[in-house]
Amino acid sequence: MTSTATKPPVPAAPSPDTPAQRLPLALRRLLHAREAGVFAALVLLFLLGTVLSPTFAQSDNLLSVGQQIAQIGIMAVGATFVILNGEIDLSVGSTYALSAISTGMLISDGWSWPAAMAVGLLVGVLAGLFNGLAVVLLGVPSFIVTLGTLSVFRGVALLISDGAPISLSSSQPGVAEFNLLGQGRLFGLIPMQFVFFAAVAAIGVVLLARSRFGFNTYAVGGNQEAARLVGVNVKRVKLTAFVLSGFTAGLAGVLGLSFLSYVQGVTGQGLELTVISAVIIGGAALFGGSGTMWGTVIGVAFIGLLQNILSIKGISSFWQTVVTGLVIVAAVAADTWQRKRKTRA
Repeated sequence: MTSTATKPPVPAAPSPDTPAQRLPLALRRLLHAREAGVFAALVLLFLLGTVLSPTFAQSDNLLSVGQQIAQIGIMAVGATFVILNGEIDLSVGSTYALSAISTGMLISDGWSWPAAMAVGLLVGVLAGLFNGLAVVLLGVPSFIVTLGTLSVFRGVALLISDGAPISLSSSQPGVAEFNLLGQGRLFGLIPMQFVFFAAVAAIGVVLLARSRFGFNTYAVGGNQEAARLVGVNVKRVKLTAFVLSGFTAGLAGVLGLSFLSYVQGVTGQGLELTVISAVIIGGAALFGGSGTMWGTVIGVAFIGLLQNILSIKGISSFWQTVVTGLVIVAAVAADTWQRKRKTRA
């Protein structure tokens, strides 16, 4: 019997790499990430600002933008958890004011600023806890609950302050030290408010991407009933999200007071819309289940740069509101289109 030797298979000629395959892995991951679109828009916006104004890209201006977006950014971190759960928190602006008013009144009454600040943060936590309990125990939609507490918390702030503004003087004990939280600069360069934002955002990134709570947040937002069937405590996840939202709103309010040394009951009106806008622009789905904390950070930066460019060009603040609103509509429309595309696929 004649045996025939088996020839080893001839390797196929390698097909030419596509441009996407030639990109570094990290960049490929970025380009396929949900927030890639808004990141590209952010880069284009930065380039546009550089072209329109020679002072735009200067370090002083960019650090100023960082300080301006810090409070919105801190609040947006907490709001991200709520939105990813498929809920909404419209009361963050009122919580901001109530925490700032509480802190300012206590400092004016002679409390040490750390104790007054702790109370201000506690007020934020309690406000978030109230919202969360109303949603998970009473079953009232979060839109209705927080629309109501938007007025309730604002009314309480006006009541306890008697409608009068609160001003802190540097001659008062501890006020100069307290003001460093909002007015100080790390190493004499980086605004302390931006340092707080960076720290809160970093914690938010880890909590959302690396913890069981973050995993459960996506599960609840994606399919609440399925999450419950696999053992996720849906009520606890939602309650925690609202508490985080209240805490970050309270922290932002305290920092706002520290920066301005001034607060009144109407402070923070409209902040809730800017906060929600940043989260949605950053790629979070309005009805929950998808989005990232990095996307929120990019969304916050996008709003900050956009408003800065409009201000540099001397465009009215009224038009700034119009442009921001159009960007929000575009972001939601893009999210809806992407969802429909995935469903068809």
